[in-house]
Amino acid sequence: MVASILRPEGTTGVHTHVRELQRACATRGIPVEVVTPFSIDRLLSAPVMGLRLVIDRLSGAASVAWYYHWHELFLRWGLRRRLSRVTGAVVYAQGPREARAALRARRDPGQQVVMVVHYLTSQADEWVDKLCLRRGGLVFRHLRRVEATVIPRLDGIVYVSAAARTSLLEWLPAAAPVPSAVIYDFVRGDDAPRPAGPRRDLVTIGGLIEVKNHRYLLEVLAVAKRRGHAYTLDLVGEGPLRRTLEEAARRLDVEAQVRFLGARHDARRLLPGYRVYVHASYRESLSLAVIEAAAAGLPVVAADRGGVREVCDEQHGATFWPLDDPDRAAEVLVELMEDEESQRRAATASASRFRDAFDADVVAPRLLSFLFEPGSDTLASPGPSAERAGTPAVVGAASK
Repeated sequence: MVASILRPEGTTGVHTHVRELQRACATRGIPVEVVTPFSIDRLLSAPVMGLRLVIDRLSGAASVAWYYHWHELFLRWGLRRRLSRVTGAVVYAQGPREARAALRARRDPGQQVVMVVHYLTSQADEWVDKLCLRRGGLVFRHLRRVEATVIPRLDGIVYVSAAARTSLLEWLPAAAPVPSAVIYDFVRGDDAPRPAGPRRDLVTIGGLIEVKNHRYLLEVLAVAKRRGHAYTLDLVGEGPLRRTLEEAARRLDVEAQVRFLGARHDARRLLPGYRVYVHASYRESLSLAVIEAAAAGLPVVAADRGGVREVCDEQHGATFWPLDDPDRAAEVLVELMEDEESQRRAATASASRFRDAFDADVVAPRLLSFLFEPGSDTLASPGPSAERAGTPAVVGAASK
């Protein structure tokens, strides 16, 4: 049973994670149900959820608090109704609020609650990155308290990267005894056809929010143009900064090179139509977008931040650039874009890395195995070399 406070359909990394898990379960005959706050009567939930649009105009912090309170409440009602009908189940919670809802809703000791950590450090930090919360503010501290109370009570934790595990344990050491595993996000192998005609130059996928750092991409593009290299760039994603970024593209004189494609459910199928994937986010737990780029066999230019190195490095299709020096970043980009042989080698290495570490056929069995036995004594403790190599690590702990 997958528990998520998000709407059933969407384009976020969490939505992709859930969809890929559903497919993996379906191919193995494992029954799975996704429960969201919208699983109950929409006539009851929709008006309450809709009030957030009004609150959001008054206070970002109040909007976040309202969002979590009511989404968790409706999710708990939905979970309680379903868990009352079964004696054993695994609730796979997509975050701390989902985990608390599941812990409060379960009615049988055989109902296990396992949470996946999609974020770095805390969900409170994600809202700071979105400019909705003030670090250290009332709502920020409340979100941290919920995590500190809930996470140590879990039956298991899945970290989508070693970076996610390290950052959470640094501030919440009480989570260490919980049976856990580092199991990467995964997608199916790419089956989108290569376009017959010329490919566009650069593409990036991600919400148009501050942490994704799209403005930096525009600045790098402008530097490259001044040096005689007018590369095209497509931004796939939507968000509150779209108008600001469009204005920045005009000011930087790269408007003709940039397309804003909006949120796309078919974003992954677009990737083979480009030469290189670029990424400028300064905070990533893993980056599903980079994984999808690797699946499409694209060279990746990104910053060495968070879990990005676990997806790819210089030996696996990646070129790293700085996020504080557009001039140097432009040099890195031009060097790759003007060397087709380097692009081919990087594309081959990127696709190979995907097949070895992120293909659903490889990773899904690990996740399903852990979900059904999160406290198993057979879980092995990894050596430090495994994490350095980007190999998913599994940590054993005594059953609770």
